[in-house]
Formats: sequence, structure tokens, C-alpha cells
Amino acid sequence: MTEVNNQKNLLDELVKNQVDQCLPLRGVRPADPAKKESYAAFMSQYEQVRGRPLFYKYMGTGRGSGPYVELNDGSVKLDFINGIGVHVFGHSHPTVLRAAVEGSLSDILMQGHLQMNQEYLDFSQKVIDLAKGSRLTHGWISPSGSMANENALKMARQKNTPARYIIAMKDSFAGRTTMMAEVTDNPNYKVGLPEYNEVLRVPFFDKDDPSSTETTLKELKKHIANHPNDICCFYFEPMLGEGGYKVAPKEFFIPLFEECRKHGIAIWADEVQTFLRTGEPFAFQTIGFEDYVDIVTIAKTAQCGMTLYTEEYNPQPGLVAGTFASSTPALASGAAIIDEMNREGYFGKSGKVAKIHEEFVGLLQELCEGSCKGLLEDPEGLGLMVAVTPFSGDRTKILKLLHHMYEKGFIAFGCGKDPFRLRFLVPAIVSTDDLKVACKIIEESILELKDS
Repeated sequence: MTEVNNQKNLLDELVKNQVDQCLPLRGVRPADPAKKESYAAFMSQYEQVRGRPLFYKYMGTGRGSGPYVELNDGSVKLDFINGIGVHVFGHSHPTVLRAAVEGSLSDILMQGHLQMNQEYLDFSQKVIDLAKGSRLTHGWISPSGSMANENALKMARQKNTPARYIIAMKDSFAGRTTMMAEVTDNPNYKVGLPEYNEVLRVPFFDKDDPSSTETTLKELKKHIANHPNDICCFYFEPMLGEGGYKVAPKEFFIPLFEECRKHGIAIWADEVQTFLRTGEPFAFQTIGFEDYVDIVTIAKTAQCGMTLYTEEYNPQPGLVAGTFASSTPALASGAAIIDEMNREGYFGKSGKVAKIHEEFVGLLQELCEGSCKGLLEDPEGLGLMVAVTPFSGDRTKILKLLHHMYEKGFIAFGCGKDPFRLRFLVPAIVSTDDLKVACKIIEESILELKDS
């Protein structure tokens, strides 16, 4: 017992030291001119290894505090993209650090599906327990969101064999594997790849079109009629991610689901980006269609990928496997993140996620109606996923804006095609002051570039 207590005390001390050392980083800081040449050399080497330029000249030191991250050029930036949604608690969060360090002391760093440790079960059970109101009873861990989606498609096709086709939303994003690039509706992500012609498209919800639901349902019925008994699944993101952070109400989805049910088509929700970020653990709970989902995929905030499914879609042995499931530190961290969000009141209509969303969207709306009127519009999203449209969605201008904000110490990213938009994956630990810093940089940058 003494040895266990000593180990616990050592872990606590290591985590405290890291957090304490990073506390001075809570604030935007410009780059150190003395590091300019060495940092440029780092970036040049980085780009040579990858074979192409980086979007941002970003190389972290491994130090950060909350929503702030330190780079090797000496700068500190406010991070509202967080590994494109991975770091839901930002940087150096003590709960995540402790779980990661403890997981790193396990006898193995990488767990697979043949030999797994307790962390595998702990994480899996916690995720399944979160899926309240649904019929999801099983889960399969994978190293990434793309692989979680690959497994989901295999399950849908096996259950509904020999059905081959997939119905998917226009502007959807499913991942970077060959098959998921096909499901993704962006030609820029599959230049030179063959077309397999296995994906049938229907439009996502258009809030400006009163007949949007009827239009999508009509297209869905048309595809089903044209391909009888040959559609294995309906793939969709509850909220479009790369496609523009567009939101749809429950009333849009239910008629589509009912039509799929009539024809035995699997209903597959891709929550790789929405998991833990929309106010409830799953977006299907936030929007309210828990009972309809047959297969759900998650990743990012989970620290690994996972495919959840009902008993009906439980695959036969051999269909899904793989050497890697996930690393022990990642599994331990994912479980710790779930516990922290449950324990500290992040979920629910009056939870921390909902409050952050309301405050940030409110601040953006003030800019839209005030100093940035005519230059910024339409803030929307779910929970910690927020987007807004500057410069009427002009991609060239917004790419310039992103880099301008980056130089000022704020990291965001883009999404959507028409319009192109600013998107933010807000860390769940931001303060009101952090949100104001973000909005000040957005405002200054838009006004400085408005005539460029």
C-alpha cells in the first residue's frame, strides 16, 4: 500500500509541476525575434520531410496552458482548433495529463484486439454507457475516425448483403482512406483517385429553404426506388463538419430515418467530430433522435476511434479486427475526459458546454451587428463547434484572414465550400476573458483586411 501511495504522490507531483510551469503561458505572446532563423530552419526541414508547405508555420514546444499553446518560435497562441477537435480540454489539463502519464507506465503502450488490458474495457464501457436512449449496445475500438468509419461500412454491408450503395449527404466528410474519400463530397480530396460510383447524394438541410426537408426526402426516395434492395446504409453527420458547420433540426432527420427503416437501410451517424462537443455526449442526443441510430462512429475528443452498433449489426468474427486498437495512454485519457465532463457538469441544457456556446455566439453576433456589420455574418453551430462567415464567404479573403489572425496569436480554421467559413473548435475550459481575446483578434483582423 505504501508503494502504491508513493506512486500516486509521484504522479500528482509530476502533473502539478507541468501545470505550474505552464501557467505563465496564459496569454497571447509574440514570437521571439532571436528565434526567427532557427524556427525558419525547423519549418523548412518539416516541409521537406512532408513534401509540401504547411498550412500554418506551427511547431509546438509541448507546453501549453488551457486554451493557450507555446510554439518553438517563442510565441504563445490562443488555440481554437485544438488538433481539429482532439484536445477538448485544451493544453496541459491535469486530468488528461495524469491519465496519460499513468497509462504510459503500463506494461504495454499499444493495445490490440487480441491482447488488451483493463483500459480497453473501461473506455469501451464508459462510451456505451453514455449512449442513453439509443439501442447501441456494442463498441469496437480503432486507431482513428477513418478506421471507425471503415468498420461501420463493413458492418452495414455485411448485415445488408448484397446491398452495395451508400446514401450520403452532399458536402459530407467521412475521412481520408480510399473508401472514405469516396463517401466524402469534396473533389479536392480525391484528385487522381478512381470513382467507384457507390455513393448516392442527398442535400443537407437548408435553413433558408422552407421545402428543404421535402426536397431531401424526395431525393432519398428516388435513390431507393432506383436501387431496390441495393442500398446498405444512410451515412450522415448530425452537423456538417468540413462541409460548413451547418445544423439541422430533428424534424429534418426523422422523415429520412423513417424511410430508411421501411427499406431495411442502416442509419449510420458519423460523430467523429461532434462526440462530447454538442452539449450532450452525442449529437444524436442533443438533436433528439436517439432511437433511430443503428451505427455511430466517434473519435477526436475520445482520443481514439470507435464504432458503436446495435445487436442487429454485430459483425461476424473476422470482419473487423486489426493489430492496433489504441494506445494505453490514449484509452486512459479518453476515459478520464468522459469522467471529467460527467463529474464537472459539462452536459445538459444548462451545462458548461451550452453556456460557452451561448456566450461565444453572442459575442460573435455583437460583432456582426456592430463594428463588423456587413463584413461578418451568420454565427451558428452546436456546443463547442461554432462557425461564422466573414467577407460573404470569399475563400481567398478568408484564407488570408486565417493567416492574419494566426500572426496576431489566434488559431482557427476554415470549412465549407459555398460559403467558405471560419470555424472554431472551442476548448471546454475557456473563460469569458479568453472568448473576448478571440473576438478582439477576429474584429481587428477583419477590419484591417476589409479593403484588401
